[in-house]
Amino acid sequence: MSMKFARLGTAGNEQPVVLTQDPNGTEKYFSLAALTRDINGAFLASDGIARTREALASGTLPEISAEGLRVGAPVARPGNLIAIGLNYTAHAAESGTEPPATPVVFLKPANTVSGPFDAAPIPPSAEKYDWEVELGIVIGREASYLSGTDEAAECIAGYVAANDLSERDYQLTGPAGQWTKGKSLPSSTPLGPWLVPASEVNAGNLGLRTWVNGEVRQSSNTSDMIFDPATVVHHLSQYMVLEAGDVIITGTPEGVALSGRFPYIQPGDVVEVEIDGLGSQRQEFYRASAGSLASSAAGTGSASGTGSAAE
Repeated sequence: MSMKFARLGTAGNEQPVVLTQDPNGTEKYFSLAALTRDINGAFLASDGIARTREALASGTLPEISAEGLRVGAPVARPGNLIAIGLNYTAHAAESGTEPPATPVVFLKPANTVSGPFDAAPIPPSAEKYDWEVELGIVIGREASYLSGTDEAAECIAGYVAANDLSERDYQLTGPAGQWTKGKSLPSSTPLGPWLVPASEVNAGNLGLRTWVNGEVRQSSNTSDMIFDPATVVHHLSQYMVLEAGDVIITGTPEGVALSGRFPYIQPGDVVEVEIDGLGSQRQEFYRASAGSLASSAAGTGSASGTGSAAE
């Protein structure tokens, strides 16, 4: 029986659930309240995925209805949100750079995480807001100075879909560039809809796709990554302590607006991203006003409606 972890409810009040699918395709949602208060680092580090599987097998988790519930990010606010840049050769080329010999690493604030169907703000002065579908790694236990990629793979709890929204003028203008400025904007890291256990994902062969207003922009595969997930985790562990619940987004393939082939995101645009087995997201964009809080415009994408976690 396959499992997908999700967090359902209004922003700040999400409840942890697990979605199961039997061999006949029947899907059911079960509350995880008896096992954990949230899907977070403590849950993952205490063998939460295995305990969930055992509880499902014993029939001790109550089934719930997810009808009409907002879908939040599948992992509670991570301690660290780490990003890898230029991790696909074709994207490096369209960005005007050579493929990196070692991973390009930058950090995003954890408060950029939002739900997969929440409305998405374009900053008031932004003119070059861009999309980036990315595979996200969720860390399951502390990792530091790992010995190799085999040990690194054991630290991966699961995977999520992500959209690394980026303001290119903030990011790239000036002789040194300002990646932190371009990558730190409110609600600029939608995650989800699901956290899928690593044992159920072939992370080296997943299709990634992006549509803008129904038109394909990105269509690639994680097999084209320069640095695979285990290599990324091993590399990062040499420079920082990774903690359970941390999220690493692993770079985007070609097909972004920065390439010059497509217009940047405008108010009213709808961006959809999808990764095989990890579900799809849908964001409708609006222009944020000066002084407004991005969180006040959280959308109502539900677990059983259009763009749902049940798809």
